[in-house]
Amino acid sequence: MRPSGRQVNEMRPVSIEVGVTKHAEGSCLIKVGDTHVMCTATIEDRVPPFIKNSGLGWVTAEYGMLPRSTGSRMRREAASGKQGGRTVEIQRLIGRSLRAGVDRVALGERQITIDCDVLQADGGTRCASITGGWVALKLAVNKLMKAGLVTSDPLPEPVAAVSCGIYAGQPVLDLDYPEDSEAGVDGNFVMTGNRLIEVQMSAEGATFSRDQMTQLLDLADKGIAELVAAQKAATA
Repeated sequence: MRPSGRQVNEMRPVSIEVGVTKHAEGSCLIKVGDTHVMCTATIEDRVPPFIKNSGLGWVTAEYGMLPRSTGSRMRREAASGKQGGRTVEIQRLIGRSLRAGVDRVALGERQITIDCDVLQADGGTRCASITGGWVALKLAVNKLMKAGLVTSDPLPEPVAAVSCGIYAGQPVLDLDYPEDSEAGVDGNFVMTGNRLIEVQMSAEGATFSRDQMTQLLDLADKGIAELVAAQKAATA
């Protein structure tokens, strides 16, 4: 039995509210159970120096957790003068995951920065950030297209992410914090359509078999399909 009482293939409730900030070109608040992340998209008419004059666009991301997003107060990373290794790793994951789903030629030579701020954490913050980040990105691109600045949609398919793992000996979908903290195997699956972008898997407390990996992939397929449906509804 899962701590939440969910079935092994059951997602937490998912909601995506768009237009949550006044100034960003795209924004949303994504809630996956008790994990809440605000995602905003900012468009700039410039790109990093290494692709300047290439005709290619760029998508990057930044990630952070608010001090009381967890059970006890976290110190702001700005107060220590540098980002932690976990923060850097997660924002790089978000950036490269979203870029994988972008036609950078169609986007044109501009940069879109996705900011993901965790308001409340209960497991799966990186997956919620990727899923909500795509919604913010899509809303920003829609504005470019409406203004005639982009003529071909550079986002052919949604990009979404979900966690799967082995908890109490069973493959389960969408781990919350109590499961994540005790999982024998923990994984994050990033997909666009039915294609994989990235898989992060680790044996936290036990090794796993090829058959179990297949079961986790099947669970990820189901979870991603539900997340994509929520993304499409939010951006329709």
